[in-house]
Amino acid sequence: MVETSEQPTPTGESRLALVRRARRIDRVLAETYPDARAELDFTTPFELLVATVLSAQTTDVRVNATTPTLFARYPDAASLAAAEPADVEEILRPLGFYRAKTRSAIGLAQALVERHGGEVPRRLPDLVALPGVGRKTANVVLGNAFGIPGITVDTHFGRLARRLGFTEEEDPVKVEHAVGELFPRKDWVMLSHHLVWHGRRVCHARRPACGACPVARWCPSNGLGESDPVAAAKLLRPGPRG
Repeated sequence: MVETSEQPTPTGESRLALVRRARRIDRVLAETYPDARAELDFTTPFELLVATVLSAQTTDVRVNATTPTLFARYPDAASLAAAEPADVEEILRPLGFYRAKTRSAIGLAQALVERHGGEVPRRLPDLVALPGVGRKTANVVLGNAFGIPGITVDTHFGRLARRLGFTEEEDPVKVEHAVGELFPRKDWVMLSHHLVWHGRRVCHARRPACGACPVARWCPSNGLGESDPVAAAKLLRPGPRG
């Protein structure tokens, strides 16, 4: 049921109007990006968890190029937990910060073995208690590996949530809760994908392509970037996976 109480909204519109506008934007983005999904490659919850931790300070493209070798050699938590750090470092070298990433990956695998019998837990408190796993990573795993509703607030999601007038919050946890109140729980995972895909392809941090944006008419920040349709079209980034 839609909340209709007149709580303050970032744009000054009524709460009901904000909810309706937010959900309409998400419907349009769903039509625009029918293939939206997690852009890290994985086949198991363990692979997604490790890949997400490795993706810090690098791109999904590099992670996706590196993890097939990693997981072929260390397909589960037990094998990675027992790995020689030097061997893992050599695999992760292309990612940068490879020594720190090696310590993170092995430490994470060891914690999974010691605390959860090598299995990835399905509860947010258990996930965020693992070394190197924050709330964003936990929601990625819960939503995409287990189908458990969660909102993933990365830099793209946070930027778009503010530009679209969903919230004025800067703190990721506060953004997560504020935006979550506008949508049914069942929509949270795909909403995360829609905003992230749109942020990577159209609503860029420095120069958004407003003139080529499918939701510009409902966006209070319309005009912040390039408004000319021809010029804006040149700014579009086709399906980057990083």
